[in-house]
Amino acid sequence: MNTIRIEYPDSLSDYELLDSGDGEKLEKFSGYMIIRPDPRALWQKSSPVSLWDQKKAEFLRSGSKGGTWKTHTPPPQPWHFHYKNCAFILRPTDFKHVGIFPEQAVNWDWMTGIIGKKNPSILNLFAYTGGATVIAAKNGSFVTHVDSVKHTISWAHDNYKQNDIDPRHVRWIEDDAYKFVVREKKRGKSYDGIIMDPPRFGRGAKGEIWKLEYDLPKLLIACRQILSPHPLFLLINAYTADLSSLVLQNLMEGLMKNQKGIITSGELATKESTSGRLLPQGIFARWQI
Repeated sequence: MNTIRIEYPDSLSDYELLDSGDGEKLEKFSGYMIIRPDPRALWQKSSPVSLWDQKKAEFLRSGSKGGTWKTHTPPPQPWHFHYKNCAFILRPTDFKHVGIFPEQAVNWDWMTGIIGKKNPSILNLFAYTGGATVIAAKNGSFVTHVDSVKHTISWAHDNYKQNDIDPRHVRWIEDDAYKFVVREKKRGKSYDGIIMDPPRFGRGAKGEIWKLEYDLPKLLIACRQILSPHPLFLLINAYTADLSSLVLQNLMEGLMKNQKGIITSGELATKESTSGRLLPQGIFARWQI
């Protein structure tokens, strides 16, 4: 019988999932307690109301595409999240995010373990606020950071400046992910590792429409063509509930079938500190040499 691999961070000093349920989660980022909606938390809350009432801020949905924060106590200034020797700026956004996805720590651990002292070239697609970019560059990699949203790249650049990284180690690109990869192929560029965190739906820098189920397969094929002759890794991460990790596993197996290496896939989660219950946070597939 096959079992689904489930991975979650267990040593983050600046993040704690206290409880979840009834479509919400209660979290602490660097000691600041917030409530955010999470449609996967269908079960009942396990902690008393008195704990939830200690929140400093909560995100209130006003529609399917956003909402507003109700702040009871303002967050600290600056509000930072630390992962090992890296620091990231946290900010509340209109889409409930605060700039960091803590469950990604397991992917960061995996990536840095492969990087070692190799100083590879890495392509980070849909790179958001630059968690993987900063961590990879801090560990000696040369990273090309690609995102289609200008203000998100600006936030990522702010994170980069927090971490005393050699500017030669990061290249910033505002572009549609697929178009950029195709152009890199024409330019003869290659990468030792590729990371991607594609959304369910999105728009490119010039209004290009991205739909995961249609565009992910062709993006992967294009990415395979710019992997170096002796690549180190390829990581796909996704948050959509429409897909199973088996879909990513099958895509990865087809893509890397002629390349020796190891493929793993499964779910990412965060673990409640009060009950030990796991809250699903996404799916992944990884190939590594």
